[in-house]
Amino acid sequence: MNRWNETRVTEFILVGFPNTYKVEITLFMLFLIILMMTIVVNSIIITLICTDHHLQTPMYFFLCNLSVIEVLLTLTVIPKMMANFLAERKTISFYGCLAQSYFYFLLGISEYVLLAVMSYDRYAAICYPLHYNTIMTGKVCIWLVVGSWMGGFFSILVPTVMKLGLPFCGPNIINHFFCDSAPLMHLACADIQLVEFIDFLVSLPVLLGSLMLTVISYSCIIFTIVCIPTREGKQKAFSTCASHFTVVTIGYGTSVFIYVRPSQANSMNLNKMACLVTTALTPLLNPFIFSLGNQKVKEALKNFVSKYMGSPSVLSKLGQNRNTLQRA
Repeated sequence: MNRWNETRVTEFILVGFPNTYKVEITLFMLFLIILMMTIVVNSIIITLICTDHHLQTPMYFFLCNLSVIEVLLTLTVIPKMMANFLAERKTISFYGCLAQSYFYFLLGISEYVLLAVMSYDRYAAICYPLHYNTIMTGKVCIWLVVGSWMGGFFSILVPTVMKLGLPFCGPNIINHFFCDSAPLMHLACADIQLVEFIDFLVSLPVLLGSLMLTVISYSCIIFTIVCIPTREGKQKAFSTCASHFTVVTIGYGTSVFIYVRPSQANSMNLNKMACLVTTALTPLLNPFIFSLGNQKVKEALKNFVSKYMGSPSVLSKLGQNRNTLQRA
């Protein structure tokens, strides 16, 4: 016990993307822009859905919660990575590292479960349109969102507690830009097979279950769309789920690339780039894929601008009054 107290690791070094200081300054500015844009566009979606009664439907309720997850996921990883671009010692504390890892996987798993819920919502809307309002009631939607968060919370809680009990006595260098689970556990001075097995055993039902629900939902959706007699009906039905299908494909495809494919000697840099997609680019692009190209969201944005920023007619009248005062 004394030996453990003398050699325990109190901080980890995040290798990140080693480069010259000028390049790291450029990367800092780039990710600052990405971070600000991610917060702004997702905040716009959240505000519009919460304030416009035309968007008070299950689909937009789920989109609102997805935007919340995207913002929190970005804030969990990107700010610390940006701070390390400017720091001489790119460190993170022991408990800060475990906390970052916990919230990253909690939010990630919650997002996958929520995407599966959204696929079920599209299945109900397209395959059972006459019964949609009785299937997706307000209470059902709330419980589905709560279940998404609880799925992430409980699936990652036990493995995190077990990691907290692992002895870390050096080295303390993590070849990543955040505290990913595998690089962190392989620094432990103990046998990690049990922790890896529990991690796999707990996470597999959640991830595999959400993936299976998504696949089954879209199989039924595709079959229903094929059976629609009119071309206009097929296009309308396809347009309601095309954006969701795109995001699901990117999300699960990236995760499979990172965590499922066989390990390779030179795979860590590829994993870093893939993780950047899920932590920086996807949260920025999802609002554009899902919402800002949607006609209802465009109308809600116009109404919001007109209500709080002033309509064009009001602005023109203000301009005329100013000109009149200047001539007087």
